[in-house]
Amino acid sequence: MAVSIELTKEYGYVVLALVAYAFLNFWMSFQVGKARRKYKVFYPTMYAVESENKDAKLFNCVQRGHQNSLEMMPLFFVTLLVGGLQHPLVAAGLGVFYAVARFFYFKGYATGIPDNRLKIGGLNFLAIFGLIICTASFGINLVLRESI
Repeated sequence: MAVSIELTKEYGYVVLALVAYAFLNFWMSFQVGKARRKYKVFYPTMYAVESENKDAKLFNCVQRGHQNSLEMMPLFFVTLLVGGLQHPLVAAGLGVFYAVARFFYFKGYATGIPDNRLKIGGLNFLAIFGLIICTASFGINLVLRESI
């Protein structure tokens, strides 16, 4: 049986939250580029080696902050877009909260002290958890709608 999905005008906020994160990711990539020049870590090297570069830890923390954000991006995008179908304003709010927390996660990591990423940035995990709940709610609603 086919299911039709109607997008409400509020779903636009979900899309804007996604775009905000895309801009954040773009900014983080520029920060990695700046760190590459500053700490002399050239392509194709992904991570600096401490025996070869005295600033390896500083560069690696910048790189890891961005890399971790890239690793989480598919989960964030899917849960934001799917969860937003049922709860667009909640999902959009959680999406913006996630992006802001990810900014602080990156900034904390980039200090060279990895634990700093969790001070404010660790709140991004609460946002992801909320988005997972929104997505699960959408799935449950689809299943229940089909069984009636």
